[in-house]
Amino acid sequence: MRPREDRRQDGRVKTRFESLISMGSSEGVGVLADISYSGAFIEEVTGVPKMGEKIRLYVFVQPVSPFHVEGKVVRQGESSFAIQYENLDPEVCRLVDDAAAIVKVPKK
Repeated sequence: MRPREDRRQDGRVKTRFESLISMGSSEGVGVLADISYSGAFIEEVTGVPKMGEKIRLYVFVQPVSPFHVEGKVVRQGESSFAIQYENLDPEVCRLVDDAAAIVKVPKK
């Protein structure tokens, strides 16, 4: 069996940030597992949104204020899903850079 081709446009930053998911009139919680300049992967969610559904993700990063991103669900699992951002906002790029700086482990 051949490995699945990774078609992601941008490199992912592995994270572990608690998140609130707003899906129209309902909400859920999950963990932001990775983020990039084009999308994000959320796992351990209390409710998986439908494919194509637009969501708003509020991410809680200490010690800074929560930030949010908006996107469309492009992949889903039993308790996880991935979004692609609707609009590539320069603010998203800054947030990805900030997340990378927070989770970066210093080299020994």
